[in-house]
Amino acid sequence: MKRLRPLAFVLPQFHPIPENDKWWGTGFTEWTNVGKAKPLFEGHYQPKLPTELGYYDLRLPETRAQQAALAKSHGIHGFCYYHYWFNGKRLLNRPIDDILALKEPDMPFMLCWANENWTRRWDGLDQEVLMEQKYSEQDDIDHMRWLCANVFSDKRYITIDEQPVFMIYRQDLFPDMKKTAAVWRKVAVEEFGFKGLYLCTAESFNKRIDPEQIGFDAAVEFAPHAILKYAVEQTQKRKSLFGKKKPVLNLRDFKKGATECMQRQERDFKLFRCVTPAWDNSARKGDRGHIAIGSSPQFYEQWLTEVAEKFEPFSEEENLIFINAMNEWAEGNYLEPCQVYGRAYLEATKNALTPFVNWNQ
Repeated sequence: MKRLRPLAFVLPQFHPIPENDKWWGTGFTEWTNVGKAKPLFEGHYQPKLPTELGYYDLRLPETRAQQAALAKSHGIHGFCYYHYWFNGKRLLNRPIDDILALKEPDMPFMLCWANENWTRRWDGLDQEVLMEQKYSEQDDIDHMRWLCANVFSDKRYITIDEQPVFMIYRQDLFPDMKKTAAVWRKVAVEEFGFKGLYLCTAESFNKRIDPEQIGFDAAVEFAPHAILKYAVEQTQKRKSLFGKKKPVLNLRDFKKGATECMQRQERDFKLFRCVTPAWDNSARKGDRGHIAIGSSPQFYEQWLTEVAEKFEPFSEEENLIFINAMNEWAEGNYLEPCQVYGRAYLEATKNALTPFVNWNQ
C-alpha cells in the first residue's frame, strides 16, 4: 500500500507586526478583513467566522499546538508555511521563530518563499510598493545561509532523500532562477554539509514549466489559481445585494476548474498534486474579489480522493500532496472549523486520506 505525506499550506498573518500596524492600522491581522466581510449577493456566505479555534493569535504556543493537533487528527502529515524574506528582512516570522526555539509542536513542516513585492493590492493600488523584493547573488547566498543555519537543520523539517524541501511561489520573478538554484545548492552542500536541496516551484497563476529547466526537482500544482480559470456563465451570475442591477462580475466556476485538475494527465516532469477546499477573497477585496461557485465538502472530498488514489509517488519519499490551505480565511480557503461547515472539510480530508497515511507517525 502506498503511503502519502499530505501537507497543508499555512498563512502566518494571524498576529500583529509593526509593518502591518503602519500600513493597515494598529492591531491589523488577517482577522481584520475576515470579520468585516459582507455578503455580495443572495446566498453568499460572508462573513466566514471560526468556531473551535476562534480568532486565534499565532504567537501563542497553545494555538499552534491546537492547530497542529487538529490537522494531524484528520490525516495531514505536516504544514507548509509561507516565508517572507526581503533582503534579510523577514516579515510574519514570529510563528516559525517560536516553533524553532521551543521545539514544538511536534509537527513536520517546510517553507514556501512567497517572493512577491508587498503592495497596497487590497486597496486596489498594486503600483504602491510597501516592501520590495530585490534579487542578487549576494542575497541568494545570504538567504540560503540563514535557512541552512536556522531552519533546515530542525529535525521536524521535511526532507526527501535527506535533502530539505524548499518551495518558491513565483520562480518567474527571478532574473536567473537556474543560477540562483545552483548558488543555493552550493551553499547548502559546501558550507553546511547537507546532502543537497530538494527544490520545488509552485505553478502559481497556472504557469507550468518543467522544473529541470530552472534547476529544480519538482513542480507543485497550485490549485487555488487553477479553480479561478473559468468564469461562470452569465445566466448563473448572482445579482448584487447593493442595489445594482448588473450581476457580480468576478464569479468563477469551481467545479469546472477542479474537474480540469482531476483530468490532468501530464507526467513529463515530477509534479506534486494539490487540491483546495474553496475560494472567496471578497473579505480582502470586496466587490473586486474573486468568488468560486460550486465548492462543497462533498466535492472537495471527491477531488482529494481522486488525487490520493491516482498519484503515484516518484520514490518512497517523493510522496507529497498539498492542500491549499489550512487557514487562508480571508481568501475563503481553509479547513479549520467555521460556523457554517463546522469540521466538514476536515472530516472530508480524513475520509479521503485514511487509506494512504501512516496514522502511527
